[in-house]
Amino acid sequence: MMRTSSFIPYQQGTQQHRTAKGATDFLRAHDKMAAIMPTVTRIAALQKDCAAILPAMFDSCFVLSFEADNLVLAIPNAAIASKLKQQLPKLQDSLRKRGWQVIAIRLKVQVIQKIAKKEISKQLTLPSGAISALATLENTLEDSPTNSALKAALGAMLRRHRTNE
Repeated sequence: MMRTSSFIPYQQGTQQHRTAKGATDFLRAHDKMAAIMPTVTRIAALQKDCAAILPAMFDSCFVLSFEADNLVLAIPNAAIASKLKQQLPKLQDSLRKRGWQVIAIRLKVQVIQKIAKKEISKQLTLPSGAISALATLENTLEDSPTNSALKAALGAMLRRHRTNE
């Protein structure tokens, strides 16, 4: 009797694809969420195109709406708004070339909170003598259940210090 294996080899990127597909399937399965999916997809594509056309300037801006061929952009402050105003003809022309029917672009200054902005953490810098002493302590501690957490913490701290050098 021949048995078939249920083993599926790992394929890079598969888990991320499954997760994104699962989220999309979840949204499509709910009536209210499914109704906004085309709009969300369209706004995301427009955001991506705007960022490609004006990468440095569009870093802190985002598309608020795109209705009746009128594009509304959220701008974090008046200084960026005045710089972006000078680039609006270029943005509008480039968007048209990419297939977007943009008749007008309006800027709306509003406070924008950056999501997922990388936080800068303060790292304690240890002198080489302290690093050496911690490494010695990690290596000389007896392998026991009592010391396992301490050894793991010392190892993690030493690895983190080596990668920050």
